[in-house]
Amino acid sequence: MKKSILAIIVSILVLATTILWITKSVPWNFGESIQFIIILVLVLFGLYVAFRRIGSEKRGQPAEDEFSKKVMQKAAALSYFVSLYLWLGIMYLADKLKTETDVMFGWGILGMAVIFGASWLFYNFRGIKDE
Repeated sequence: MKKSILAIIVSILVLATTILWITKSVPWNFGESIQFIIILVLVLFGLYVAFRRIGSEKRGQPAEDEFSKKVMQKAAALSYFVSLYLWLGIMYLADKLKTETDVMFGWGILGMAVIFGASWLFYNFRGIKDE
């Protein structure tokens, strides 16, 4: 239960600081809008997982069973592998586009989070083949 509540608190704090960041940066551009949408999707994903855990605990089920642990392990492995290629692409683009380093780091971290969320959704809905 403590992990679920902590996930909700972290999601709310991330959303609050993102809204504060968006309201303080007056000239909006396309990149900031995309970043805000990605952060919002990731926060909603975190809230979904937290409320799903709370629902499981209320029904008397364990918060994490063997399947959810295996899905998390497979999703982490796949997202790590794909993120390596993401960072290679970002390094290539940073050299070609001559953009600031902190902007590219921001895009890289957001990209890693999106990749993890997509791989988790893939393994959660498709399932894991017998090994």
